[in-house]
Amino acid sequence: MEILVAKSGGFCSGVKKAVDTAMSISPENVYIYGELIHNPEIVDKISGRGIRTVETLDEVPDGATLIIRSHGVQKWIYDACQARGIEVVDCTCEFVRRTQQIVERESAAGKTVIIIGGKTHPEVVGLQGWCSGESYVFTSEDEDFSSITGKNCCVVSQTTFSKEKFEKIIKILDKFAPKTVDIFKTICYTTIRRQNEASELASQCDAMLIIGGLNSSNTNKLYDICAARCAKVIRLERAADLNIQTIKGLKKVGIVTGASTPDWQTQEVLFKMENEAKAMMDEVVKNLEEQTKFKKGELVKATISSADESGIAVLLPLAKKEIILDKDEVDCEVYCKDDYSDKLGEEIELMVLSINPVKLSQKAIKQLKEEEAMLAEIKEGKEFSIECTGCNKGGLTGNLGSYAVFVPAREIRSGFVKELDKYVGKKLRLKLIEIKTERRKEIIASQRVIIEEERAAKEAAKAAKEAEFFASINVDDVVEGKVERTTNFGAFVSVNGFDCLAHISDLSWSGVKSVADVLEIGKKYQFKVLKIDAEAKKVSIGYKQLQPQPWDLAAEKYAEGDVIHGKVVRIVPFGAFVEVEKGIDGLVHVSQISHEFLENATTALNIGDEIDAKILKLDCAEKKMTLSIKALEPKPENVERKAKAQKAEAEGEVKEKAKKPRTQKPADEMTEWREDGVGGVSIADLLNQNS
Repeated sequence: MEILVAKSGGFCSGVKKAVDTAMSISPENVYIYGELIHNPEIVDKISGRGIRTVETLDEVPDGATLIIRSHGVQKWIYDACQARGIEVVDCTCEFVRRTQQIVERESAAGKTVIIIGGKTHPEVVGLQGWCSGESYVFTSEDEDFSSITGKNCCVVSQTTFSKEKFEKIIKILDKFAPKTVDIFKTICYTTIRRQNEASELASQCDAMLIIGGLNSSNTNKLYDICAARCAKVIRLERAADLNIQTIKGLKKVGIVTGASTPDWQTQEVLFKMENEAKAMMDEVVKNLEEQTKFKKGELVKATISSADESGIAVLLPLAKKEIILDKDEVDCEVYCKDDYSDKLGEEIELMVLSINPVKLSQKAIKQLKEEEAMLAEIKEGKEFSIECTGCNKGGLTGNLGSYAVFVPAREIRSGFVKELDKYVGKKLRLKLIEIKTERRKEIIASQRVIIEEERAAKEAAKAAKEAEFFASINVDDVVEGKVERTTNFGAFVSVNGFDCLAHISDLSWSGVKSVADVLEIGKKYQFKVLKIDAEAKKVSIGYKQLQPQPWDLAAEKYAEGDVIHGKVVRIVPFGAFVEVEKGIDGLVHVSQISHEFLENATTALNIGDEIDAKILKLDCAEKKMTLSIKALEPKPENVERKAKAQKAEAEGEVKEKAKKPRTQKPADEMTEWREDGVGGVSIADLLNQNS
């Protein structure tokens, strides 16, 4: 008969901590809240020390000491103990504690808590005691889940629950609330490892021996897993329960143990099998020796046998000789052999660093636990960073602790990345996509999701800022802005963080060729809001609108009778316009160009000519200035006689025309000439002025 023993046996860390505490603490006035461990023999040993087990807090006197078992308790019990002066020795399993924290946090956030596990199991009862809101417990996939429809839920599991059942229930929950369920896989890794090993052994064995307390939840789960894969599954609470005849003649028998089963109980079962069937036991030892062939990275249990200056000598289960745990691999600040003189016979957990020769480490386990804690945070969405150490056709590679990290090319950033080698040696900011452990420990991660999340957040903030800006600004508002950059058509000005355009035509009343003639980059100015287009996200502002126009200052600079110097800028049939300064033009009527009669101004002036002229009339309100060139020149005598002759001739023509009835056409022409020429002055008046 071949006997296969699961590697993951003995107390789990949480149970071991609780048992060690109960066996080492001074028993005076000490109580345990609920059965410490589902193992009658261990419970009897603890009660034999004088430590009482209670089911309610009312049974514990004030000022006593209360041990909290690994299953944990409701939150209110801690508060009640503090109020009554009861000292709490908390042995809650670290995995249970983590689940309690998740439940407390998510419940406080308003979520409905779903616990997958046994409804009356102490751990589940304790977890419900950390919920401040609504909670449900589901044990089977056959239950009614309609009560959670449409609710915002979070899901946790009893740490010792069946992984297979958990996954089946999760699929059902997803149908009722596919978008509102946050799932936390809180089954502890030791439970999962035991269940996986039980499944594997049961699939290849003719019979399975399940060693553990009959009321142990995790042992019952192992039984269910094995029963689904093996025809003969036998429950044993102790070696005395084994009937060797039930497995006689079978080729392969597997042995798995619950988390509440110490190694010595397993050894008792094996010893009984040896006494009753020596040949069977020889095969067991042979197979156990095969199983003690170490693997790199494996965690093993060892017993301290001695200590010296070089380190601690330990004995591994079924090993034929001691192995030295080097002092540099002991988990302590400063190694001292005397610290271990009273710890001989104690069991410690070690990691196999190498197998030829065998090298063990206690520090490596601490690093492993830190890595597991880091991975737990990463699984919950925490960002992490690595240095890219290489690349291949598919993406980028690196390392995080003992895990290889792979970033697919499509997950580096948005869009196609052509030259992957440019990322080698650079820091990558990543979030987890998937963790793989089938062939090797590998993390698949993405940098793209971080970039896109930040871009989305930035765009949302920008949109909110723009909305706030457009809600606070109106046409004709006067705002302060900083000139950020200029172009040939204007300046972009930052107003409360938003880019507004000041067009070059709105910088000066007199017009400018360059923005730099008016505004300087980096300086702040006052502007007037001219136009707002919230849909197109455009705002037009003006600088000149807050500056005085040239005509506004003309009255202070000029007066009738003053002589100005200007340039002819355009010529019309009735005269010439002269630029006195930028923005101010004056009219020299054809009659005011020369003492001689001119039919057209072009006979005396050209565009671009610079002239001096006298201001005859100034009307700043109407923005009009009447100029005279001839007023600055002496009147020649022959011109005066000629003018009189022209006047007489003109008066004769007027009298002749007065005899004739007027027609509409000459009247219209006269009106047009007056408007264009002298603003409503009659021909006779002009002739009088010429005389």
